[in-house]
Amino acid sequence: MAIKKGRAMNPEKRRLLQSDARKVNWQRWGPYLAERQWGTVREDYSENGDAWRYFPHDHARSRAYRWGEDGLLGFTDRQCRLCFGLALWNGEDPILKERLYGLTGHSGNHGEDVKELYYYLDATPTSSYVKSLYKYPQSAYPYNDLTDVNIQRDKSVPEYEILDTTAFEDDRYWDVTAEYAKTGPNDIHIRITVHNCGPEAASIHLVPQLWFRNTWTWICEWEQQLTRPDLTMQKEGYVLARHETLSEFGFYAKEAPQEWLFTENDTNRGKLFHAENESPFVKDAFHNYIIHGDTGAVNPDLKGTKAAAHYQFEVDSGKSRTLCFRLAATDEFSPKKKPFSRTKAVFDKCISEADLFYSGIIDPAKSADDKLIQRQAYAGLLQSKQFYHYSVRDWINGDPSQPSAPPKRVRNTEWKHLYNRAIISMPDKWEYPWYAAWDLAFHAIPFTEIDPKFAKDQLVLFLREWYMHPNGQIPAYEWNFSDVNPPVHAWAVWRVYKMTGAPGSRDRVFLAECFHKLMLNFTWWVNRKDPDGKNVFAGGFLGLDNIGAFDRSKPLPNGTELVQADATAWMAFYAGTMLSIAMELASEDIAYEGVASKFLEHFVAISEAAHDSHSALWHEEDGFYYDILRVNGKTQAMTIRSLVGLLPICSVELLSKEVIDRLPQFKARMAWFIEHNKIFEQDESSLILGREEDGTHTGRWLISMASRSRLERVLQSLLDEAHFLSPYGIRSLSKAHAEDPFVIKLQGATHKVAYTPAESDNYLFGGNSNWRGPVWFPVNYLIIEALEKYHNFYGDSLTVELPTGSGNRVTLDKAAEEISRRLIALFQRDENGDRPVHRDHAAIYRKPEFADLNLFYEYFDGDNGRGVGASHQTGWTGLVAKLMEVTKP
Repeated sequence: MAIKKGRAMNPEKRRLLQSDARKVNWQRWGPYLAERQWGTVREDYSENGDAWRYFPHDHARSRAYRWGEDGLLGFTDRQCRLCFGLALWNGEDPILKERLYGLTGHSGNHGEDVKELYYYLDATPTSSYVKSLYKYPQSAYPYNDLTDVNIQRDKSVPEYEILDTTAFEDDRYWDVTAEYAKTGPNDIHIRITVHNCGPEAASIHLVPQLWFRNTWTWICEWEQQLTRPDLTMQKEGYVLARHETLSEFGFYAKEAPQEWLFTENDTNRGKLFHAENESPFVKDAFHNYIIHGDTGAVNPDLKGTKAAAHYQFEVDSGKSRTLCFRLAATDEFSPKKKPFSRTKAVFDKCISEADLFYSGIIDPAKSADDKLIQRQAYAGLLQSKQFYHYSVRDWINGDPSQPSAPPKRVRNTEWKHLYNRAIISMPDKWEYPWYAAWDLAFHAIPFTEIDPKFAKDQLVLFLREWYMHPNGQIPAYEWNFSDVNPPVHAWAVWRVYKMTGAPGSRDRVFLAECFHKLMLNFTWWVNRKDPDGKNVFAGGFLGLDNIGAFDRSKPLPNGTELVQADATAWMAFYAGTMLSIAMELASEDIAYEGVASKFLEHFVAISEAAHDSHSALWHEEDGFYYDILRVNGKTQAMTIRSLVGLLPICSVELLSKEVIDRLPQFKARMAWFIEHNKIFEQDESSLILGREEDGTHTGRWLISMASRSRLERVLQSLLDEAHFLSPYGIRSLSKAHAEDPFVIKLQGATHKVAYTPAESDNYLFGGNSNWRGPVWFPVNYLIIEALEKYHNFYGDSLTVELPTGSGNRVTLDKAAEEISRRLIALFQRDENGDRPVHRDHAAIYRKPEFADLNLFYEYFDGDNGRGVGASHQTGWTGLVAKLMEVTKP
């Protein structure tokens, strides 16, 4: 899209266009720094694959990372070469606060969990303006208390959070706000504001840090450097950063610190491994110098690969102190100029431009609070971008300069081709600082509203040869790339394609590029997950962790087979989406018509197999879909009312008469297929022809795994408040299972599934996620979209009770709108002024310093809406921003 001369354009949109066209690299710098690099698979070189214990939090301040960096409220370039982040010390803590703390998978009673208070407040797609907040206790941070209490707790009780401790008593804490504003692609203004929320004056050490990611220790062929980068103090009072692939940068401080500190970003091998250090100046030098007074820890020559400006000051109660910095390429800003002559004007301008950008995204008629929710949802989405680097072959082989790698790796040995080095949207940069394939597909939907090019690029990236396995599988996540996530990538591609332009002006190259690779992935699914060729599927855990009676990621005992209603529904969903894409491509290239026919017939085959007497995923008496367990030739319905049985109604697509008429080969084949298979003679066909009120054909077709009668019966459960419909969306398991749990005995073992509205109460699949009751955004979103499609086809002829049993009948579009409204209500203030998401700590969030802060959790309590799981999973929970665009207040 060209910028028209003489016509004013939103500055942020202009920057995006310049970045997309690769004219100006506006997205070179951003909040791409991970919030946790320790405890990840890629940093794990242990023999047993215990990533948490191999590289714990206690090592992070002293040990150089191999594959990335982390930091507090940080900023870095897109290759994570030069990093900026904060360090803080309240004079009480045993360590310098350089990164967020949380419990490992071993020590948390519900798995890993960050134990900090931080919030993403604002961001633009080019990071021209970014704002975030960290709340830092003035008393000693309760590291031991949080760890000890959580270890003692079992799965039956909630997690022990930092707000449950005394750390924030009497408001004795600091609000530390970090803001970034760009005046050029390599010119970043930084404003750090420290506000004393406590009742009396308090002192704090503020230590902004600049450092190079360690790429010189490993001798990796991908990142070999001829010269070691360096940071050196200049006589003019600024730090010069030199890196051979980054160019020179100057780092300036408006207010001179008490002292500049320098060291090397190298492992303190003497401390950790009782080995000799190459230099006395190592990664944890600032910690040792500031907290322990070790003057020999820092380099007196004021040079190294890690530098810091050390400030210590006192702030009166209710007052603030602001410090400004600037990081700029020397070819864009001369060190001879005054770096802070326009700092306030720069921030005012960038904030104003961010407001202007979002005024074109967010409906101006929304309330101020609704605008705040959407703005923070987009901020969280944008600040969850992360530099992610992982070369499996190099990881398996180890580095020449390091101790030998384990002779046998326990993870990802079949993925030696995989080479990841990109900015990728993460589920949560602390709890999940690694991508998850199906999460990313949902991230693309809200991303399309603000940065469609990034959304497309992410979807294409995962289909490239250095991501997708040669056999066609899309990598799941680093703990096990071979695990199986729901096949939603094609759906995301199709949705993003339709969201980015009017018919006739959409990006067909993007669609075709993805479609070809998705054909490989679809074939992988058919070959690997339907080994008997019967069109019913068993996909494993499929992202739904503990939703079943068994750990679905593990093989069942010999002679036992699980036919999964969700896996089968996902494949019908996949086939239907591929049909729609093929028909779109066929409208300009007849070569795709035959492929479209293939996916139509495959959809019907899957739907018929799901309902035949052999598979019987549909339970006529209950009016619901269930998994089927086969044990030594006998079958048993797993009568668990869960999302597994709701997913079949999401397998729905509309075929318009206009599109069919443009595809003569497809139309002819479809007519033959209908006649040959006697579609019109079937009572419950998956191919439904639209009719006018007088019975004449409209020429429109609905393809749906659920016939109209089955859809209506499933919706009775879905919209029943005693089953799935909660005040805050659709539950993942029927509430009826609280009083009537599902129980099955298999080979001497008893398995039970009961309604558990919040945290998991068992260790099935790790126990840190729970699909036995809570509300999850991604599947809710698919249900809403499906209801809208059904309404588009059936119109006012199909109504349902909402809620079931109320006598209040509505059309399906109104049902979809009501589910959306309930999901949005999670973040809105209720009649008491409380946000349900903060239900556990409502009193604290009523305080002015907390009232406007939202967290977009991984999932939500099926009864009261409180946030559960990862606290910053804005990726798919950021879908709320999209829902708010189309839902009336």
